Amino acid sequence: MALASERQELILAAVRKQGTVRLADLVERLGVTAVTVRRDVTLLADRGLVHRVHGGVTLPYRGPQPDHRAAPFGRPQGQALVGMVVPTVEFYWPAVIQGAQSAVAAADGRLALRASAYDPQEDRRQVAALLDRGVRTLLVAPTTTSDAGLDLLRWLGSLTVPVVLVERLPPPALPTLALDAVTTAHSLGAGLAIRHLVTLGHRRIAFVTARFSPTTQALREGWQETSASLSLTACDSLRFEVPPYGSAGWADAYDTVLRRCQEAGATALFVHSDSEAIGLVERARDLGLTVPGDLAVVSYDDEVAAASDPPLTAVRPQKRRLGALAAEMALARMADPTERPIHRLQLWPTLVVRASCGGEDRAAHSTDA
Repeated sequence: MALASERQELILAAVRKQGTVRLADLVERLGVTAVTVRRDVTLLADRGLVHRVHGGVTLPYRGPQPDHRAAPFGRPQGQALVGMVVPTVEFYWPAVIQGAQSAVAAADGRLALRASAYDPQEDRRQVAALLDRGVRTLLVAPTTTSDAGLDLLRWLGSLTVPVVLVERLPPPALPTLALDAVTTAHSLGAGLAIRHLVTLGHRRIAFVTARFSPTTQALREGWQETSASLSLTACDSLRFEVPPYGSAGWADAYDTVLRRCQEAGATALFVHSDSEAIGLVERARDLGLTVPGDLAVVSYDDEVAAASDPPLTAVRPQKRRLGALAAEMALARMADPTERPIHRLQLWPTLVVRASCGGEDRAAHSTDA
């Protein structure tokens, strides 16, 4: 039996010669099991040497020939049914969905929405259901962690309809996965919050979050990296997880966080998200602390931050704009599936300064996305 490296060389040679090769033909030609062939093909695809398609393997995407006549965003002929799969229709996602829906409607299309609950198997089931409905392109926020997440991304990359990733990027293990993507620079958004607090004199800034998500992870990294770059303290003693505002036991948990912040000398909080920041301000007042006098607070999301008392300084992701751009990108890919280069767009969030940090209130000058 040939070594794995020898089999992979034979697979590459066959693909170079024929362009596209069926997996069944490779099984017969190499005299090994289908499992072995799929494993070899997966390794080659992850290295960017081949591209997996349904039932076969082909040459990888190499980019288009220049076409200066093409508009930045094309429009497909006829009404398009656009599928969208998101992990939840709560918290972060409604504004993203609304942005996508507006862009699709403006192109005389229709959006078909499904939710999948942060589960790769459910992601795949919902995508398959939309394919059965006849969608012509897909917007997907898939699970990208674990082996199951990698397999899901490989499968999405093999589909015959265009797929645009929303708030997700392929991990380093899949460096050449040829999927368009639109993301928010959440880590940079955390940096905006920390730098604003530093300009106001704060040196010990705690990070508080209530639920795990890819956004939370990016914010934690931004808090840590920015604190390190500014020679601040960003240690585990200043990182807290709390129950959602209003859930069972929330008040006692928030009181504990505030006391621990006082003990650690923290004078400012960066909180994900608005509702938890509002709860912390409420408990701080009941404990005799003033905001911003004793404690400055910045929230991340800016959905209801302006309604806090005092109004919260907040970092605002451009959610509607992100959803609209993802939809426009998907429609453009559908209109020009071969000549259009892969696009990876990243939107910066914005900082809206209000009263909760003691800085100038510029909320009246900010504009919604």
